[in-house]
Amino acid sequence: MSDLVTDDRLIVALDVPNAIAGMELAAKLGDAVNFYKIGLGMLTGGGLALAQELKDEHGKRIFLDMKLFDIGATVEAAVRGLAQFDLDFLTVHGDPHVVRAAKEGAANSDMKILAVTILTSLDREDLDASLIKEGNLQALVLERAGRAFEAGADGVIASPQEAALIRDLPDSEGKLIVTPGVRPAGSALGDQKRVATPAKAITDGADHIVVGRPVWQAKDPAAAARAVLAELPKR
Repeated sequence: MSDLVTDDRLIVALDVPNAIAGMELAAKLGDAVNFYKIGLGMLTGGGLALAQELKDEHGKRIFLDMKLFDIGATVEAAVRGLAQFDLDFLTVHGDPHVVRAAKEGAANSDMKILAVTILTSLDREDLDASLIKEGNLQALVLERAGRAFEAGADGVIASPQEAALIRDLPDSEGKLIVTPGVRPAGSALGDQKRVATPAKAITDGADHIVVGRPVWQAKDPAAAARAVLAELPKR
């Protein structure tokens, strides 16, 4: 196998309606992709079953993007239940009480808890509408990242535009930075507002990039995935 085939820095988002479509896409991608994100939108379409099949029968790595948020006891119970599936990453909102509860729930597993700082589809106007405190958006992302690390998060989800700033935080040493909002050169932005190219995101400190539509909407998804991998800087 080539280095491109085994490069887990690329996570492909299976943002398709159900597990059947997800498995069909995974079959098209084959050995080109080893790491998949399954999000909340597919939860009622067999998302957990798909995660388990890809993990257990195909040896893929799985990032379950649930963005959990609730009282501590509920988050802890939910994460403990999800941990039994032997998944790789799970997202929760970056509020310290949520992160602490998630880490308790994942305590007997290898599942990494990733904290969402501020969704990459949001800008300052959106935060104002949600009554989020005033301040520069990047400054708020950094503050939330720092608090999530202090609460025990294994890493954070942040836009590529904040990756370098987060990587410079003292508490980021040994932590993961996973960046959605990554678009290969020439791709449409879709609903993302804070984006960067794959190479830029990795160079700025991201450990993994998440790419969805530019891969699965392509006529040849495997070729599209390999093209993204070819853009990444050498390790």
